Amino acid sequence: MKPTVNFTSPRFYVPALFLGALALLPVYAMLAHQPFYVTLFSRIMIFALAALGLNFILGYGGLVSFGHALYLGVGAYAVGILSFHGITNGWLHLVAALVVGILLAALIGVVVLRTSGMTFIMITLAFAQMGYFFVVSLKSYGGDDGLTIDNRSTFGLFDLASNTVLYYVILAFLAAVFFLFGSLVESRFGMVLRGVKSNERRMLALGFPTFRYKLVGYIISAQVCVIAGFLLANLTKFASPSYMVWQVSGDLIVMAVLGGMGTLFGPVVGAVVYLVVEEFLSSLTPGWFPKVEEVLNKHWLALMGIFVIAMVLGFRKGFYGYLVERELKKEAGRAQP
Repeated sequence: MKPTVNFTSPRFYVPALFLGALALLPVYAMLAHQPFYVTLFSRIMIFALAALGLNFILGYGGLVSFGHALYLGVGAYAVGILSFHGITNGWLHLVAALVVGILLAALIGVVVLRTSGMTFIMITLAFAQMGYFFVVSLKSYGGDDGLTIDNRSTFGLFDLASNTVLYYVILAFLAAVFFLFGSLVESRFGMVLRGVKSNERRMLALGFPTFRYKLVGYIISAQVCVIAGFLLANLTKFASPSYMVWQVSGDLIVMAVLGGMGTLFGPVVGAVVYLVVEEFLSSLTPGWFPKVEEVLNKHWLALMGIFVIAMVLGFRKGFYGYLVERELKKEAGRAQP
């Protein structure tokens, strides 16, 4: 018997409404003469994609990685370095980024996944910092100043020169990864990964090669961040070492927590909330209360911290996670005789 879709469940209507609204946003931006919205939400979707990737091992595998910003940098520098040498073919950019990403994630994964807890966190952070200092040392590719990309990637029949085209390409990647993870989480692979998070010793006793499952999960998670880096480089037309700093990994973790770790769509919701609030607070201008707003504008990062703390304390499961938890409790109540 095939499971029926509950159209009133937040697990259905929240992703449907979000993706539908995102699909219509360029139309609204054109009618409102606000092209900035397209660029802003392109950036939001890129970080939502990266947060989805991180959440795959964080929320479902219980692995807290402070090094996933490294893979954002891999994707960005694949575009930047190839473009620097006159190669603008987007397929080559994407393949090069994914190949390097797979090799790097496999090598790092073999090392870091033999550890756990705080050791795992610190080693992933160390690898990200190593990547950061490596690209800083590449003086021919801009070093600490980063690398300007003259032209966005081209894909034969279309290119990403138009902000609107790039926006819909980002949206397509976001939707594809969301549905891919939906399938993976409910598959045997996803069940084992969640079992490892709950009790790895028990899964080993049952005969599952848990290290292999964690390694594959880590590589998949990293590859999604590589794709996000590829898209980010095309959006900003720039590849910077700042994409690889540990604070970016921290931002991705915050996005996952705000939306709801261990939920499919939570990181997307978290990214939208986090980056929209960040944009609002960082762009405050003097108005009715100029003195107050001037102070707020100077110290908007402190306000951002207060906001995150308040939201985490108020919604311990995250915004989307709170809705899902309520729905699961209702379903459990209806199932009781």
